[in-house]
Amino acid sequence: MPLNGFSKKEKMVSTREIEELFSSGSRSLSVYPVRAVFRCVSPREQRLTLLVSVSKRRFKHAVDRNRAKRQLRESFRLNKQVLLEKLEERNQHLSLAFIWMSDHLKSSATVSKSVELLLKMIGERL
Repeated sequence: MPLNGFSKKEKMVSTREIEELFSSGSRSLSVYPVRAVFRCVSPREQRLTLLVSVSKRRFKHAVDRNRAKRQLRESFRLNKQVLLEKLEERNQHLSLAFIWMSDHLKSSATVSKSVELLLKMIGERL
C-alpha cells in the first residue's frame, strides 16, 4: 500500500461505527475551519478510519461541499503519517471524523495547516 494513499478500507462507512464515534466517550478538538471528533476503538484491520462531513446547511451547492470534502481528504492523506506513528507506538486503533465548521470555502493551504495541527494535537492526547 502506498505510504500516502487513502484506501477504501480507511473510509468509515458503517452506521454502527459512526454511531459509536459520536456516542459518549468521544473527544473533539477544533482548529478553524475544521473540527475533529475522535475515539479509540477496539482493534480491527485498519489502525485509523476517517469520516468527512460537510453540512448542506453550510454550502447549498454540491460543488462547494465536494470541494471542501476533497480538501479535507487530501490534507489528511498527506499528513496522516504523524498520527499513524503515534498509534503504532501505543498499539491503538482510532476512529476519526472531520467536520467542516465554516460557512465559506478556504484555501487548500489553510485547510492543510488546520488538519496537520489537529492530527498532531490528537497524537499528543492519545
